[in-house]
Amino acid sequence: MTNDPNVQKIFEYALNQEKTGMSFFQNSINLMGVGAAVTALKKLVEEEKKHISFIESILKDISQGKEIDLTVAQDYDLVPTDYFDERARSEFLEQCVQGSMVPDVTVFNTAWLIEKDLSDFYAAMAKKTSGSASSALTMLSSWEKEHEKFFKNYRDKLSEVYALMPWGG
Repeated sequence: MTNDPNVQKIFEYALNQEKTGMSFFQNSINLMGVGAAVTALKKLVEEEKKHISFIESILKDISQGKEIDLTVAQDYDLVPTDYFDERARSEFLEQCVQGSMVPDVTVFNTAWLIEKDLSDFYAAMAKKTSGSASSALTMLSSWEKEHEKFFKNYRDKLSEVYALMPWGG
């Protein structure tokens, strides 16, 4: 049974952070000027909802003094998706060049930082816990690591695009 109050606090913090991240993605959809970026963020919002639901099920188990049921992770189908297909990927970068989509760069950079922070937090907490709590945190870390890679990749590409733009003069 999991009844360590520190484990409960870890998952309560995680739940709050997931909700904050999801809220950022939802609000960022309105800032994005490119359809592919909006589509990618909508997919991420759906994945964040699954993370939230998974953590809520863990907190329910903890509050009932039960062992964390990791089999519920299967219910959330948290296999990383390709947020942009190849065509959308090239269109996104091309539209960024043509439209100087500075908000997109800011959103992707901030999203990368959010996902990196969560991935690092989950990995660190997995090392400080044991049993099913550690396993759940390791799962969450790997899911967030996929989001982190996605945003870092586009943040880097967008930064490169802007660095090479002729800015006039």
